[in-house]
Amino acid sequence: MIPELGHFALIIGLAFAICLSIIPLIGVYAEQEKLTRYAKPLTFGMFAFTAISLIILAYSFVIDDFSVKYIAGHSNSLLPYYFKISAVWGGHEGSILLWIFILQCWNVAVIVWQRNLPNNVLGVILGSNAIISVGLIAFLLFTSNPFLRIIDNIPIDGLDLNPLLQDVGFVSHPPILYIGYVGTTVLFAFAIATLILGNAKQEWFEWLKPFAFLSWAFLTLGIVLGSWWAYYELGWGGWWFWDPVENASFMPWLILTAFIHVLVLVVKRNSYHSFALLLAIVSFALSL
Repeated sequence: MIPELGHFALIIGLAFAICLSIIPLIGVYAEQEKLTRYAKPLTFGMFAFTAISLIILAYSFVIDDFSVKYIAGHSNSLLPYYFKISAVWGGHEGSILLWIFILQCWNVAVIVWQRNLPNNVLGVILGSNAIISVGLIAFLLFTSNPFLRIIDNIPIDGLDLNPLLQDVGFVSHPPILYIGYVGTTVLFAFAIATLILGNAKQEWFEWLKPFAFLSWAFLTLGIVLGSWWAYYELGWGGWWFWDPVENASFMPWLILTAFIHVLVLVVKRNSYHSFALLLAIVSFALSL
């Protein structure tokens, strides 16, 4: 019954995401302040239910519920509890759920840290991120459900987590890297808000600065941790330093580095606005 609650929470999260992707944007288009104000409560609702879903999946891993197909394929009763928790993102389904949850954390951060944002700007930012959330949650529910049950022949024990992933590096590396990856979504949403509202104000780029630096910092830390982990895990030269995962994270890191430098020029010299918006969009594209 517990995994079904996680599944149901994800469905409710999808409903919140759909509402958030429609109502505030209609409010911005129709210049209805009342509708744009729904962005904040809808964001908090989406955050709460995706968090519940992730927590339930982690709890199901800890209690060894091998009737769940995803858990049976990525865990084992003999694993230490911290590896059981990290096994949540040890496969495709759980890693996408982690991605969704971190995106909601960034959305909440936008609300909490930038309380002076006009409602129309905030509505477009959160609405844009909600559209992305709709796609990710729908993809998870319809094609990669992490709560899918095994109907017949429930295994007594799981197949175990990949031995290469049973390492302290795997506990910290993916979440930190994902925080950096998903932070580019906020930059993308700011760029979309600027393009839709058609007025690249100087203070908007000031609002963007902390999110750009934080995303870059986490992506940097994630790349360093991943490189260190790959080097000592192999023990024969660290060829995984340039594996596809490290390459995939290094590409948006380069664009983010350029974006931060351009952002300084935008703030200090009031120029290069269009180039900054382009880099924000490209960093998000490369993260995807």
